[in-house]
Amino acid sequence: MAEIRDSDALNPSVRYAIASSPAGPNAAAPNSVVIENLVKRFGSFIAVDHINLAVRKGEIFGFLGPNGAGKSTTIRMLCGLLKPTSGRALVAGYDVGRQPEEVRQRIGYMSQKFSLYNDLKVIENIRLFAGLYSVPASELQARIEWALAMANLKGQENLITGTLPGGWKQRLALGCAVLHRPSILFLDEPTSGVDPITRRQFWELIHQMAEDGVTVFVTTHYMEEAEYCNRLALIFRGKIIALGTPSELKRDAMKGELLLVECAPLGEAVEALQSAPGVMDAAVFGNALHLVVAGAAAAIPQLKDFLATRGVAVSRIEKIRPSLEDAFVSLTTSRDAAPERRTDCRPEERRP
Repeated sequence: MAEIRDSDALNPSVRYAIASSPAGPNAAAPNSVVIENLVKRFGSFIAVDHINLAVRKGEIFGFLGPNGAGKSTTIRMLCGLLKPTSGRALVAGYDVGRQPEEVRQRIGYMSQKFSLYNDLKVIENIRLFAGLYSVPASELQARIEWALAMANLKGQENLITGTLPGGWKQRLALGCAVLHRPSILFLDEPTSGVDPITRRQFWELIHQMAEDGVTVFVTTHYMEEAEYCNRLALIFRGKIIALGTPSELKRDAMKGELLLVECAPLGEAVEALQSAPGVMDAAVFGNALHLVVAGAAAAIPQLKDFLATRGVAVSRIEKIRPSLEDAFVSLTTSRDAAPERRTDCRPEERRP
């Protein structure tokens, strides 16, 4: 049996070809996904609260938010698995509320939980999903070969799926999700639980598919993953609170300038800075602090003196560029004081 090596993770010669299929009545539009005032309620619990956005064809669109923000609920509605309470969403030109079956025939979906059968062989899982997606018999062998090549599992067809490393399972699951060559792919936390190297390799494959014309809609709460997306929507408590490229969000989200402060003792510094004049926010980042201030130039000498008088030794303080995590914290912290919308939350809706 050939060894499966990390260096074999990508096969750039394997290309993706979108299947031709009857288009929806709005398919000529430049957007693959259009969402208008979409709402989902469970009793008095508002899981998704009047969201609006459009995803362009061939775009890698990230849906970023904390656990329980409404990401998975939204993606399940877009896949025709959950009927909206109100509003409208078009996927591949079809209305998800009125035409869910047409939507499901034209998309690929990979859930945050491993979706294949561990006790089946690799080839058995591929054939099973090919049948579920009604892959034509004339294309079946070619699609099987493509999936095996994409996952670098050629020659390993008879391995039991449950014996594969986690990253290879995810690649196989992705191959099964796109056996029917959909033009739109929904990925719900696709790299949850895999190591950083495998995560990077998985994203290289996603970018390759996007280059071949696939629209990728991906949910994540990993900030470093969000950087790989063309555009991002940040959802918090069921509402879209920011939309733009990663660079735009980092540039526009901060209501002030960001300082990096290295000091000791860290705990006393954090407590003291809660009442420091001019400090809008203070948070621990590793062995340092990130502070949001109105103006960095004026704040730096003032903060040195402020901390020194309280027994805190500052070894480094400087202005830095905000990360996506800084932007996320800034955008969500200001909304934490707002009333919680989840008054009647179903347990399963607390997942991302």
